[in-house]
Amino acid sequence: MNPAKAQALTEPAHGGNAGHEGTHRDDHADGPHGTFRSYMTGFVLSVILTAVPFWLVMGNVLEDTVRTVIVIMALAAVQIVVHMIYFLHMNTKSEGGWTFMALAFTLTLVVIALVGSIWVMYHMDQNMMPMSPHQAPQRP
Repeated sequence: MNPAKAQALTEPAHGGNAGHEGTHRDDHADGPHGTFRSYMTGFVLSVILTAVPFWLVMGNVLEDTVRTVIVIMALAAVQIVVHMIYFLHMNTKSEGGWTFMALAFTLTLVVIALVGSIWVMYHMDQNMMPMSPHQAPQRP
């Protein structure tokens, strides 16, 4: 047998020694890594998306409370997306799309739970027996 073939058969496939010195494999090499620029972009966007709601509330910029709440909730949703893209590196291509599918499944379950809870509470409020303010202290 050829000595090169005999050596190839006795050594591990990674080409290192028979011991464990060369067997360390970097599992993170396959995953997506952000660059310094992408992390800084995400950080700056996060700071802006955090500072704007504080400014809206502390400065009483929008007179209407409902409008302020809607703007803050919208900015919170945008910040969640920024975190998922820039820091968690979630997209439709990572891990064969499974992380995106897991996210979609989780969001579906959360929406069903929230909408169902609000629906049940609304109907319970509508169908409960009315009580006047003077009857409330006499309740058992």
